[in-house]
Amino acid sequence: MKAAVVTDFRAPLRIEDRDVPVPGPGQILVRMEASGLCHTDIHAAHGDWPVKPTPPFVPGHEGVGVVKAVGAGVTGRAIGDRVAIPWLGHACGRCRYCVGGWETLCESQRNSGYSIDGAFAEYAVADADYTVPVPGDVPSFDAAPLTCAGVTTYKAIKVAGVTPAETVAVFGIGGLGHLALQYARIAGGFTVGVDVTEAKLELATELGADHVVNARTADPVEAIQRLGGADVAVALAASPRSFEQAFASLRRGGRLVCVALPADGTMSIPIFDTVLKGITVKGSIVGTRNDLAEVFRLHAAGRTRVIASGRKLDDVNACMDEVLDSRVPARLVFEF
Repeated sequence: MKAAVVTDFRAPLRIEDRDVPVPGPGQILVRMEASGLCHTDIHAAHGDWPVKPTPPFVPGHEGVGVVKAVGAGVTGRAIGDRVAIPWLGHACGRCRYCVGGWETLCESQRNSGYSIDGAFAEYAVADADYTVPVPGDVPSFDAAPLTCAGVTTYKAIKVAGVTPAETVAVFGIGGLGHLALQYARIAGGFTVGVDVTEAKLELATELGADHVVNARTADPVEAIQRLGGADVAVALAASPRSFEQAFASLRRGGRLVCVALPADGTMSIPIFDTVLKGITVKGSIVGTRNDLAEVFRLHAAGRTRVIASGRKLDDVNACMDEVLDSRVPARLVFEF
């Protein structure tokens, strides 16, 4: 099978011909139909974060495909099922987080495309219990970005507790941001899209944003405060400065939800303003399997649109450059 492999953090990914893996107990073999390219895959390939993956490995945690084989003991999945392989590849199932509905905080978790080989390959092995069935009326091409970009921003809006008529500012309109805007609108919020690329702001307007701000040509803090300030700011741009701007855009009692993970991940928050204005700062990681099932249900009902462009796995390095250069309107999806 063909796979894109990280062999060295300083080198481009290498397209290799590997043996098709064999599922072990509790595992399934999935033939990929589509796999989204997330900025996290680029961080993984470059070894950007403090806890680094170990090369060689196969990135990819937005994989969607058909089950071709099942390992011993698998009962919840069958050959022919179409499933998604998300970031949460495995959790212990026993700790306080797993049993309390926060499996994504499990300290024993393993992550697809990071600590275990992921979906940048024609076939992938996955823990059957941590895959999520894809409804028949959700195309694989759409399901792939929803498997991370969708469930991550859906969870962020849930964590923020957005209520009708609140103002939600989304900092970073791309693969995640274009979906965050839609989930905020589903929750009843008025939305402000913030980006430095005019094409992405045009996309935000097309998707129903009530206001847009070009942070390259205007101060987003001033612009949002002129609107009365944001009740919720969702930080999705991989820039510490944008996190600080998101914080400063909040009105009294506002909530900052931190989602993106910049390589130089430190932001400065004023204690005085945080205390006196009653500001809440929250971190939000990807959603659970149940959250992803809800994301698929919303998409199947026609409540969301996925904006993506198709690519081939052979072009993985050029695709990463496209993302880093902000030349991608929203998401890139490898089609198999």
